[in-house]
Amino acid sequence: MNPIQKKEDHSRPRLSNKGFSLIELLIVVAVILIVAAIAIPNYIQSKMRANEAAAVHSIRDISTAELFYSTTYGINYTTTLVQLSGTGVNPDFNNAGLIDDVLAGGVKQGYLITYTPITTDSLGHTLTYTVTADPTNPGTTGQRHFYTDQTCVIRSNISVTAGPTDLPI
Repeated sequence: MNPIQKKEDHSRPRLSNKGFSLIELLIVVAVILIVAAIAIPNYIQSKMRANEAAAVHSIRDISTAELFYSTTYGINYTTTLVQLSGTGVNPDFNNAGLIDDVLAGGVKQGYLITYTPITTDSLGHTLTYTVTADPTNPGTTGQRHFYTDQTCVIRSNISVTAGPTDLPI
């Protein structure tokens, strides 16, 4: 052996710079969990607000369609939401084509839409009606409940089904 050559020191293990240490991986996972803990509740709140806005839009569409129906057919309002739906190809008073079939079905974007005729004339034509929109799963699909009638004023209630005495939105 050449005296100039150094002997390798086998007493100390060599550290490799390949990959990540366990501590580094744990820190990355902790940061991801913190970001998720902040983002997920905000996403759920945003989704509920979007569902509530869609419910207000839906009952506004129904009120507008009822006014159009009353003006077009001259028999006041419909007896069911199904009368407002249809293809619109050959509209008549039983198949007006003013709202989509999903809305006429009564459930849309996490809200249950309920149409109720209140009073009728001697021929059975609806004179007054109510429309309510209630979350299918309160606290998840929406928080507020909505109400409107032939006046087209939309009202809301935070805890129970909204009615004519609740504050307008």
